[in-house]
Amino acid sequence: MHWDRLFEDLEGQLTAEWEAERAVLDAESERLRIARLDLRARLRTLCSAGADVTIGLVNGRRIPVSLQTLGADWVAVSTRGTGEGRSAPAGFFLPLAAVTGITTDHGMILASLDEPPAADPPLRERMTLGFVLRDLARRRVPVHISTHVGDDIHGTIDRAASDHLDLAVHDPGEARLARAVHGFRIIPFASLVAVRTPVDQVP
Repeated sequence: MHWDRLFEDLEGQLTAEWEAERAVLDAESERLRIARLDLRARLRTLCSAGADVTIGLVNGRRIPVSLQTLGADWVAVSTRGTGEGRSAPAGFFLPLAAVTGITTDHGMILASLDEPPAADPPLRERMTLGFVLRDLARRRVPVHISTHVGDDIHGTIDRAASDHLDLAVHDPGEARLARAVHGFRIIPFASLVAVRTPVDQVP
């Protein structure tokens, strides 16, 4: 009986040591996995959940939104006008370079750390901001553009080139007709903070 108790005690100690070693290895493996995790992977998870977040932008604005779609260098979001002076829902295309932070609840923060499924990203994740803006120009969708320097300009995109767009400036609610256009602006993509559209134009 003495030997049985001794070996049972040794087996218990060995099992505890193995479990402790496995926990250390698991923790180190998790740290390495998170170290390789990029912002796009986390945004992909948040977009697939339609997470409600507040996004900080480089022009100092913070907008409460629901994440919709992740593109190659942009994220599409939708919001109702609360806090922004709008009564109707609006959609935004936000360049990732213009995003300074994302605030959401702790549960979504933790969920965004999950390993994304190993699959090819959807086609829309390969669409660049220029591609999206060219589509808005083709469909003559009215837009409201915010820039790094604080400009808020309404109009219709006439064309989008490789790194800039041409905007015909006109009042909200006006169609892009020659008599309604106040002027024209060339706007580099690098200066864009947000492109607001009717919410049904957000993919």
